[in-house]
Amino acid sequence: MAAAGVVSGKIIYEQEGVYIHSSCAKTNDQDSLISGILRVLEKDSSSVVEWTQAPKERPHRGPEHLNSYEAEWDMVNTVSFKRKPHTNGDAPSHRNGKSKWSFLFSLTDLKSIKQNKEGMGWSYLVFCLKDDVVLPALHFHQGDSKLLIESLEKHVVLCESPQDKRILLVNCQNKSLSQSFENLLDEPAYGLIQKIKKDPYTATMVGFSKVTNYIFDSLRGTDPSTHQRPPSEMADFLSDAIPGLKINQQEEPGFEVITRIDLGERPVVQRREPVSLEEWTKNIDSEGRILDVDNMKQMIFRGGLSHSLRKQAWKFLLGYFPWDSTKEERTQLQKQKTDEYFRMKLQWKSVSEEQEKRNSRLRDYRSLIEKDVNRTDRTNKFYEGQDNPGLILLHDILMTYCMYDFDLGYVQGMSDLLSPLLYVMENEVDAFWCFASYMDQMHQNFEEQMQGMKTQLIQLSTLLRLLDSGFCSYLESQDSGYLYFCFRWLLIRFKREFSFLDILRLWEVMWTDLPCKNFHLLLCCAILESEKQQIMEKHFGFNEILKHINELSMKIDVEDILCKAEAISLQMVKCKELPQAVCEILGLQDSEVTTPDSDTGEDESVGMAHPTSAFQSTTLPTLAASGSRDDSPTQISVSPNASRLTPA
Repeated sequence: MAAAGVVSGKIIYEQEGVYIHSSCAKTNDQDSLISGILRVLEKDSSSVVEWTQAPKERPHRGPEHLNSYEAEWDMVNTVSFKRKPHTNGDAPSHRNGKSKWSFLFSLTDLKSIKQNKEGMGWSYLVFCLKDDVVLPALHFHQGDSKLLIESLEKHVVLCESPQDKRILLVNCQNKSLSQSFENLLDEPAYGLIQKIKKDPYTATMVGFSKVTNYIFDSLRGTDPSTHQRPPSEMADFLSDAIPGLKINQQEEPGFEVITRIDLGERPVVQRREPVSLEEWTKNIDSEGRILDVDNMKQMIFRGGLSHSLRKQAWKFLLGYFPWDSTKEERTQLQKQKTDEYFRMKLQWKSVSEEQEKRNSRLRDYRSLIEKDVNRTDRTNKFYEGQDNPGLILLHDILMTYCMYDFDLGYVQGMSDLLSPLLYVMENEVDAFWCFASYMDQMHQNFEEQMQGMKTQLIQLSTLLRLLDSGFCSYLESQDSGYLYFCFRWLLIRFKREFSFLDILRLWEVMWTDLPCKNFHLLLCCAILESEKQQIMEKHFGFNEILKHINELSMKIDVEDILCKAEAISLQMVKCKELPQAVCEILGLQDSEVTTPDSDTGEDESVGMAHPTSAFQSTTLPTLAASGSRDDSPTQISVSPNASRLTPA
């Protein structure tokens, strides 16, 4: 917080008659009123709040009944204003040397706002900054403070404190998450820089879609040669964006040390043609049941579906229709679900404007949805143009989902998951229930604590280290071991990485739940393996890795990556000494892992509860993901319960 000075910029809010009630002993415990002008100004993509004393006006004593403020003001007046200024290292100075009360602060420093209304009819606000500096209470004698709050909400996210409804907290986690996908692809680089500086939590999700060299030049300053931030500092800065995420750290006791694991040769995998309408029809009995569900899933996994089949098959894959249901049962279910959908839709449709004014959560959900719908897949013919009926359906389904799961509501990025479903279903009700089923799988990705994202990044690190410890070590040496560059891949299941038609193929393959649990993590491994050579041979650093991964969008061959990921899964399943942590990630059962019988030489099924000493007594060369052997000594520590692999 800096003392107020002459600030130029666009005025987005201005209010005269905003008073500070100064209480001091010399006034015989009466309040003195200091009139001032409050402004919110915008300059260079940042916003500041400024209060300046009204010119040529002396403080005057207020009426006796204003003494009710004295206790609060005394508390405010004892707070030290000695904090690092927003703009420089000098101590705050008074505006033109005349007023000790004038102040100026950036909205990036704002922590909370306390609001109240007294019996005199006006309201007052108290700003608290992030280092717990409390500014003087501002009393709005000539206007309603609501206008200021509305103005601030255009620049920061505000929500009520669960402990005190009078306090508005800035950048609450759940709302930060809700805004995380704003301008995911289209945001100019400079705007992203401001978001990273202001709110690293939000920037985590937005940033890795737009990382370029410009980001680091901007963070280093206009002259990189004179004021540079080391990559390690930047990595720490970004790692703080997801609180609690610490990858490759031995946080739990009981790690077992594994010396070298030979994954064996990787098999060659080929894809088949998409399942045809004829193949689908042959697998349905006279009552409409799927005859061989396992075989059908295998065919879909290996080849995907013909587009004409997707409208039918996706309902089974997503769990909207039970696989063993008859045609008549599905008709009845569809009728029931249609009634249920429109009842929920009516709930938000029937909310009047007056009601919505008093329902901030619904109002926020609607605002975010309208913003996202207008920029979701607009290059696709199904959604292009103005007043597109597809956009209306997209909006209505997302609003109805807020009624279906009001606790989660709408979080930016969810429109990305719905768009392909509506495109395929071409039906509002079917698209909604398929989306609801998909969100059951993806729910943890969007929860405010982000535990699902933390877990997936840790699991991905575990798998990648097993496949190629050398590559992992290189990434760590470049402060990239946290794998944040995979964040967007995981969060919306590669939606922004593949073309629209390719994502249809990728998703239907993943929905078969074959060949193992968390197959999407193996897809990440396959993509990284494909890029490993270029990253390492060109000695990419922290900045270049982020930039390179970002620029892979729409350039990845979906069939090639599916082949590689399946081959990795088969390689791991056949591994004779697969760590328990990896088995848990992939959901491999005891019966799925074999080891040679010591007497017969034949394979027999065994459990994964190998004694630690058995691992330590064997030294084998590690087979890197590319298939080449790395004979340098390596040890891997495995947490038996946390799915982490770390260098010993």
